[in-house]
Amino acid sequence: MKLFLVVLCGVAALASQSAAEEPILLHYHDNAGVPLAELIRQSEEAADFDGSRIAGGSLANLGQYPYLGGLVITLSDGRTSVCGSTLLTNTRLVTAAHCWFDGRNNARQLTVVLGSARLFSGGTRINTNNVQIHASYNSGNLRNDVAIISTSHISYGNNIRNIGLASGSNQFAGTWAWAAGFGRTGNNAAIGNNQALSHVQLQVITNSVCAQTYGTNAIVASTLCTSGAGSRGVCPGDSGGPLVANNQLIGVTSFTAQRGCQAGLPSGFARVTSFHSWITSRI
Repeated sequence: MKLFLVVLCGVAALASQSAAEEPILLHYHDNAGVPLAELIRQSEEAADFDGSRIAGGSLANLGQYPYLGGLVITLSDGRTSVCGSTLLTNTRLVTAAHCWFDGRNNARQLTVVLGSARLFSGGTRINTNNVQIHASYNSGNLRNDVAIISTSHISYGNNIRNIGLASGSNQFAGTWAWAAGFGRTGNNAAIGNNQALSHVQLQVITNSVCAQTYGTNAIVASTLCTSGAGSRGVCPGDSGGPLVANNQLIGVTSFTAQRGCQAGLPSGFARVTSFHSWITSRI
């Protein structure tokens, strides 16, 4: 997801800003997760699944992001979708609320995949339907886009390990952070050769700059944005996954621009410091 913003003044300027706002990608499962899941499944079955997906990113080694949990999602209508999540304790992960309910589609089960470069095979795989989404989550603008996944006990090892949560008042503007996930490498990128777990380094920008792209309805205090300079950012399939700085989770991948993840626009995340109390009270 990507965001971009400009400060405008006066009534005429506000009207101009509103007209220029970049829409965010909504209804995730129909527009991204379901078609991507089928492409990944076909690729794995063809045994050519061995590369990266984040736009502008590079390959990540197994064990480099031991807290990253892939999600294979079974929707209530039986279709399969995909997302990401972050391991917080032996029994809790955090993800995006829209991975469970995107405004149109509700999940009925998640398969959490840990310690694997593949989504549909390998690693530690745990099924659960125990998901708590934020009570103020709004699927229309993706505010409060966080959820907690509860699982049976997960054992730690070289390729599976939890990560701590950022807390306090740090806005992280200017900080370089790492995003990781199983999503596409670009808007229309094929799934096949060079398409597996990947990562990218992104620079956090201020919310005021981000709101110039998406507007203040989408960008609120609990949103965190990263620059899309160089067409770098998260892509469909990365939703719910981690944004990490200084070995702490600072963001949960929430949205990209509707027109795609290679438009040079910012990526949007749920700001972990804003949800620290909500998360910790549930883990």
